Amino acid sequence: MMIVTTDRIIGKEVRKTLGVAKGNTIRTRHMGRDIMALFKNIVGGEVQEYTQLLAQAREQALERMKTDAQSLGANAVIQVRFTTSVLMGGAAEMLAYGTAVVVE
Repeated sequence: MMIVTTDRIIGKEVRKTLGVAKGNTIRTRHMGRDIMALFKNIVGGEVQEYTQLLAQAREQALERMKTDAQSLGANAVIQVRFTTSVLMGGAAEMLAYGTAVVVE
């Protein structure tokens, strides 16, 4: 499965557009990570615990989008984007979406 952020794949031709493929995950903060973030807020620097949390959420959303695209019959997803939204204090959604296509 090819997954790209562009509207085409060089050397491939889109034969069929199948619709939107999407995948999401909702993650909550962890008290231990919050304590580490508090210390980082005082001294400055990257909050690696949150960086890792977001990286894991992105990968899970991407995998779910890929599964959704395969269920539509796609062998590629073009124009892939990510978005996040806060659902409530301490919980956020990571959404990956793109256009499911068949390429040759």
